[in-house]
Amino acid sequence: MTRTAAAAISAGKPAAKTSLAWAHSARFLTTAARLDQLPPTDLAEIAFVGRSNAGKSTAINRLAQQKRLAFASRTPGRTQHINLFAVGPKDEPNALFVDLPGYGYAAVERAAKLRWQEVMAQYLAQRRSLSGVVLMIDSRLGFTDLDQQLLQLIAPRLNGGAVRLLVLLTKSDKLTRSAAAQALSAAQALLSVSCPEHADVSVSLFSALKGMGIDDAAMVLHAWAQPAVASAALPDQTTT
Repeated sequence: MTRTAAAAISAGKPAAKTSLAWAHSARFLTTAARLDQLPPTDLAEIAFVGRSNAGKSTAINRLAQQKRLAFASRTPGRTQHINLFAVGPKDEPNALFVDLPGYGYAAVERAAKLRWQEVMAQYLAQRRSLSGVVLMIDSRLGFTDLDQQLLQLIAPRLNGGAVRLLVLLTKSDKLTRSAAAQALSAAQALLSVSCPEHADVSVSLFSALKGMGIDDAAMVLHAWAQPAVASAALPDQTTT
């Protein structure tokens, strides 16, 4: 089921103020170059993923109200590790934000690009503690072939709602109101045919610069961090 983030919130999500305060608590936990370097955890992991220039790190920083929590480089493709951020009470976090390497930047050396994409794909397909995926799509470009390949990769885990999906149409402030509405409608149409029928999928216009969609996104993610739905029964090959 594909719905707007606002509709998801109306279905019983926490209040914006509480959710924003929760998101603002994000702090760096650890970084890993390989999946076997990630710590085992029972906390819900919320992975942020998208093309290298889609505004992923900027969105994390905006949600956390911190300028440099996630490294936002002027040179796309610089994020080469999986970065984890603890979210929630200081002594007892209840979720982890996961900043995955971006994909699709042509200037990155081919071998490195393939290595990052393999790590990202393995994480999304195998990580047992993955609870939700936040996919960044440049609202001006829509879904590229690589974005649609990512949807195909995570589709088995979306089936039945074990993993949830929130699509943020970034840089929406650069569109006219009419163009933004068209971008939202096109995204909903594509998601409705690309995601399993009973998947928990939301989509929202988003602008880190103007603050558009921040409240909605925070409320959706906060709801994901509540007593988690058990992950799909997969062999966990991401920890040692």
